[in-house]
Amino acid sequence: MPKKILLLEDEISIRSVLRELLTDAGYEVVAAGDGVTGLAQYRREHFDLVLLDIMMPRMDGYAVCRAIRENADTPVIMLTALDEEEAQVKAFELRADDYITKPFSLKLVLLRVEAVLRRSAQNKERGERTVLRFGDLVLWAKERRVSISGEDISLTKIEFELLKLFMENPGRVFTRDNLLNQVWGYDFCGEEKAVNIHIMNLRRKLNMDCIETIRGVGYRFAKN
Repeated sequence: MPKKILLLEDEISIRSVLRELLTDAGYEVVAAGDGVTGLAQYRREHFDLVLLDIMMPRMDGYAVCRAIRENADTPVIMLTALDEEEAQVKAFELRADDYITKPFSLKLVLLRVEAVLRRSAQNKERGERTVLRFGDLVLWAKERRVSISGEDISLTKIEFELLKLFMENPGRVFTRDNLLNQVWGYDFCGEEKAVNIHIMNLRRKLNMDCIETIRGVGYRFAKN
C-alpha cells in the first residue's frame, strides 16, 4: 500500500507541481490550500507524512503543526520561503521533522520525503533498544524518554535521535555530514545550519557540558 501524504500549500502552481511529483513517485496525495481545511482533512484520515507550507490563509503552518503535535507523532516537513534562523528554530521547537526553503529543487523534496519516512520507520523498529546513561542523564529508547536528575525533558524527534546517537558512541567525533546521514537520513551539502540549530537547542535543553564542538570537524559526546 502506498504511503499517504497530506500536502498543504496555498500557491496553486506549487501545490499542483508537488502533487504531480509525489504521485509520480508512488505516493497517495491529498492536498489543501489553507490550514483550516488541511487540519480538518488530517483529522479525518490517516497520513504517513505532512508536507506543510508555513504562510497559509486561515491558519498558518506553525498552528497546524502545533495542533498535529498535540495528539500525534506524524512526520512533518515544513515547506516555506522563510529562511531566517528564527523561523527554522520555531519550526523545530514545534517538533517539525525537517524544513525545506523555497525556491527548492524537486529532487530535494523527494529526497527529504523519502529520508523522513525512512527515519520514521527505523525509529519504530529500533524502539526496543536499551537504556543509555551519562551521569544524571538517562535516555530510554523504547519509551523515547529522556530525564536529567529524575526530571523529564522534552526533546524533538531530531534532538532525541541526535542525543541517542551521541550516547551510543561516546568519544566518537561526528562530522555534520555524518549526522545528516545517520539522523536526517540523507547526505546533502549546505544543510550545516540545520545541524547547528538542533545541536544548539539540544545543548540548551540538557544544560550540561556533554556535547563538545571539535573546531572545523564536528561534534563529540563526552565519555563517562
